[in-house]
Amino acid sequence: MKYIAIDLGLKRVGLAYSAHKDLVTPLKAVERKNRDQAARDVKKVIDEWEADAVVVGIPMGGSSEDEMRRRVAHFMNLVDFKGEIFYQDESNSSKEAEAMMKGEIKQIRDGRIDSISAMIILQRFLAKIKTSSKS
Repeated sequence: MKYIAIDLGLKRVGLAYSAHKDLVTPLKAVERKNRDQAARDVKKVIDEWEADAVVVGIPMGGSSEDEMRRRVAHFMNLVDFKGEIFYQDESNSSKEAEAMMKGEIKQIRDGRIDSISAMIILQRFLAKIKTSSKS
């Protein structure tokens, strides 16, 4: 299965890819000028990498979970992806990504942190699948 992970933000959309259970690669983030342009750019990436499924990060368990699910569902409708869509808890993924970038020039907002956050989201999802397939 080939997966694309999405960390949906207001300014950038972080992206990561995996075609192997243990290897996840951050991709170049999409700068978000507006929803339609961001959806088109994300669709191009999904098509280019021939993804079978998309894993979208959302904050789970909080008061904003329902609202975020609605926004993500709307965005994915714009993307017009026909494969499976999975939701994965993204809690603290941006903080983890920033910690991984310590020592880098993290003041530059070029999307690296967003895509590393997407990578963390996809790693969590793949670990969850691996664990559930063993039981």
